[in-house]
Formats: sequence, structure tokens, C-alpha cells
Amino acid sequence: MSVQRHLVDRIREHENGRFAKFLRSLLDGGPWSECAECADEFTLPSPRSEVLRINNPNGRTRVCGSDREDIEVRACKRARAESSEAAENLLQHIKVSANENDDALTIEIEAPKRWNRRGQVFLQVSVPRGLRVEVNAINGRIDIQCIRGTVIARSTNGSANIADVIGDIEIVTSNAKVACSCTCGKIVARSTNGKIVLEGHRGSIDASTSNGLIRVGLDAVGKDGVVLATSNGRIALQLPENVDADVDLRVDNGIIRNERSLCKALRESNGVVRGRLGEGGALIKLRTSNGSISLR
Repeated sequence: MSVQRHLVDRIREHENGRFAKFLRSLLDGGPWSECAECADEFTLPSPRSEVLRINNPNGRTRVCGSDREDIEVRACKRARAESSEAAENLLQHIKVSANENDDALTIEIEAPKRWNRRGQVFLQVSVPRGLRVEVNAINGRIDIQCIRGTVIARSTNGSANIADVIGDIEIVTSNAKVACSCTCGKIVARSTNGKIVLEGHRGSIDASTSNGLIRVGLDAVGKDGVVLATSNGRIALQLPENVDADVDLRVDNGIIRNERSLCKALRESNGVVRGRLGEGGALIKLRTSNGSISLR
């Protein structure tokens, strides 16, 4: 019996070894198995239009405002391919260009791509604080901070993180998180499949997502109020202690937790709460189809 077990174990070891060799052969010559990278750095004069637009299809983009008059661009190019020669060749075809017209200064990334080859650029851009900044990404995270002007961030597959911005903000993501902190102005945020987290904001908010949590902490409510909506997810809103607003809360399948004292409160049903905070004024409208609403 022990001899049979020994033979079975030897056969299994042999088969496992053959399978491991097979996997290694696939990985050694497989797509994106080799990598090449290089760094590029240059400066640009601030645009006459005071608008900077960045189009980066693949790779993280970080924009930071500072007390400067020019624009500094640092680009880390990375290429992956089936061989080192192919990766080096792809690296040479990744381009970072800048063009200015009356509309904006545009930084454009071109990275050729095949099924077994991928190129991406990690951008770090330092700009004057007062510029209007627009970033468009397909596959990559967007980080923008320390801007004193309008910010627009659009990403298909990548999160957007905005911090320390005074100015109107527009964010659109398809499959990723939206986050803002220490901001002032009007925020318009949209996400198809991702949560939205806004903390330490002063101003108005219009935010919605198809599937995900919405959590908002306000230091001051703007005149256009707060509109939050999600199809499948929870909404949590924390207001400042003293606020004048009209409250309208509705949930289709879930519960409402209200920790604020409302004047002229009206509860039409278990899924609807209406009332007034202080003297009333700005509209606070929260909607979710499947989830709960928390007002604090």
C-alpha cells in the first residue's frame, strides 16, 4: 500500500512540475512581461487664456497649484510589451506635447497601444494657483489640489481626488470614487459606479451616483443648496450647527434617520420627511431608491 502511495505522489509531482513549466513559459513570453521607462521634465509659460487642459488617456495625473508664474511638467513614461526590445520601441513612441491657442494651453499624451503592449504616463504638473484646470483621463487617477479657480476632472476608469480648491468644481467618473476635501464653491459630481465623499465643503452641492454611497460634510451651505441622489446606496449628510434651509428627504426602499429638529415638519409616510431648519431658504434635497438617509 505504501509503495502505491509513493508512486502516486511521484506522478503528481511530475505533473505539477510540467504544469509549472508551462505557466512559466506563458508568463516569460506573455503580454506586458517586459517593462521600460524614462522620465522627462520641462517648463511652459503660463497660458494667456489662464486655462490649462490635460488629456492623459492612461496614467495618473497630479496637478498642484503654487506661487509660481510658469508651469512645470514632470512625466514618467512607462511601456510594457512582450519583449524588452518591443517595450523600448513602444517607449520611444509615447509622446508628451503642449500646444496653446486662444482657448487653452493643452498638454496631450499619445501612447500607442496593442493587445500585448501598453504605454502610460504618470504626470505631475505644478501650476500657478489662479489657473482654470481641466483634466481628462480614461484609465488613471486624477489628483488636483491648491487651485484658486475652476476645476474640471473627467475620468472613465479612475478616481478623482480634489483638495484645497476655492472655485467651482465639476467631476465626472464612470467606475471610480469621487472625493473632495477643504473646498469652497459649487460642486457638481457624477459617478456611474462609485461612491462620492465630500468633506469640509463651503458652498452648494449637486451630486449623484448610480451605485454607491454619498457622504457629505458641510461647513457652510451655499445659496443653491444641496441635492444628493443615488439609486443604490446610502446618503449621509452632516450640516453645520446653524443653518437656514428647507429639507426634503425621500427614500423608496429604506429608512430615514433625522437627528435635526425641523420646524413645520411633515412626514407624509415612512419614506418621506419634509421640514425647515432655522428661517428656511436653501433647498436640501436627498433621494435614494435602495438605501438609507441620515441627516445630522
